[in-house]
Amino acid sequence: MNKKLNLIYVTLLLTPGFILLISFTHIPAVKTIIFSFFSTPRGKRPTKFVGLENYDTLINDPVFWKVISNNLWYAFGTIPSSIILSLIMALWVNSKIIGRPFLRFSFFMPTILPLIAVGNIWLFFYTPGFGLIDQIRSFFNLPNLNLLGSEDTALWAVMIVSIWKEAGFFMIFYLAGLQAIPPSLREAAMIEGASNWYIFRKITFPLLMPTTLFISVNAVINSFRLVDHIVIMTEGGPDNASNLLLYYIYEVAFYFWDTAYGSTLTVVLIFLLSLLAIGQFFFLDRKVHYQ
Repeated sequence: MNKKLNLIYVTLLLTPGFILLISFTHIPAVKTIIFSFFSTPRGKRPTKFVGLENYDTLINDPVFWKVISNNLWYAFGTIPSSIILSLIMALWVNSKIIGRPFLRFSFFMPTILPLIAVGNIWLFFYTPGFGLIDQIRSFFNLPNLNLLGSEDTALWAVMIVSIWKEAGFFMIFYLAGLQAIPPSLREAAMIEGASNWYIFRKITFPLLMPTTLFISVNAVINSFRLVDHIVIMTEGGPDNASNLLLYYIYEVAFYFWDTAYGSTLTVVLIFLLSLLAIGQFFFLDRKVHYQ
């Protein structure tokens, strides 16, 4: 009887969340996939089934391949950099140093700021002629730099903003993981004569692997999800040099009002994120020690 009641209680508790999950994630995703096989309705012309025509357009779209390349470079640049930087910051603020609370707040402060505000702050650094970078360069009689206006540097400039924004957020998780490691493990290793590097490599980092996996998942999602700073700083320019997949979807669907092609691009985004999720949870998760 108690088991039946427990099952009823669990069902009642989970049902609202399950309904919301299905309604706002799975159903829209399925509808997006279905709509990618139809044309965009315009005026009095209704939508019609076009099969794989949108996918053929996608394959032959040079801008699509450009933004895919940008997004891959963006992910490869921001994910490992933000993770490594956040781990270094966590190790630093976890040690016994003067002003540790101030350092923790300083590292975490960028996370508190909205990404649009962060973009505006970094525009103060990047603005050619008036920005802080060019003000410093002027003391050395160096020419002005237009980092956001050059195809060679625009994406890298945006990546620096993302790393600065995310490192402090990931630091909090690493700091929690470090404080959960029993100090006796480090003390025992030091008694045996182990160096700090050996302790980190053989004890600390393996015990931080669950935290690293969690942070990696968030970093991957953010590399495809966060485009607010693109809107503020470059709008994908110059010549799509800093354009990312999600911002391109926004442009196609809401600027050009080609919702069918926007749905096709969204299917690609869902497919990429699904592949990454499968790789992280089914392959990397096996190498993580939770105890």
